[in-house]
Amino acid sequence: MVYLFGSELPDNKSIFFSLRYAYGIGKGNSSSLCKKLGFSKNLKVRNLSKEHINKLIKIMEVLKIEVAGDLKKSKLLISKTLASIKSYRGLRKNQGLPVRGQRTHTNARTARKRKF
Repeated sequence: MVYLFGSELPDNKSIFFSLRYAYGIGKGNSSSLCKKLGFSKNLKVRNLSKEHINKLIKIMEVLKIEVAGDLKKSKLLISKTLASIKSYRGLRKNQGLPVRGQRTHTNARTARKRKF
C-alpha cells in the first residue's frame, strides 16, 4: 500500500479510484490530476514508481489543492471565525442545530446529535 495525503491508497485499485480515498480529493480532482500527469485512469497504484508519486505530490502543491490535515484545519478555522464574530451560522453550528434554514420541529435529529 502507498501512503499519500494522510491515507493509505489500496494497491489493487486504479489510481483514479485510489486517490479518492484521501480526504478532500473527489471525483473531479482525481480526474484532473490523472489528466495533468498523463496517467491512464486504469493505471494501478502498485505500478506507480517513486518518480510518479513525486510528480503527483508536486502537482498537488502547484494546484494548491488542500488535502487531509490542512483541509480539516481550514474548515475548523472557518467555523471558529464564524462563531467568534457571532454570525447566525456560527451560533447555530455551536448549538449543533441546522445552519441553512431547515426545519427543527420534527426533523434535525441528526443535526442535534452531532457536535463539532
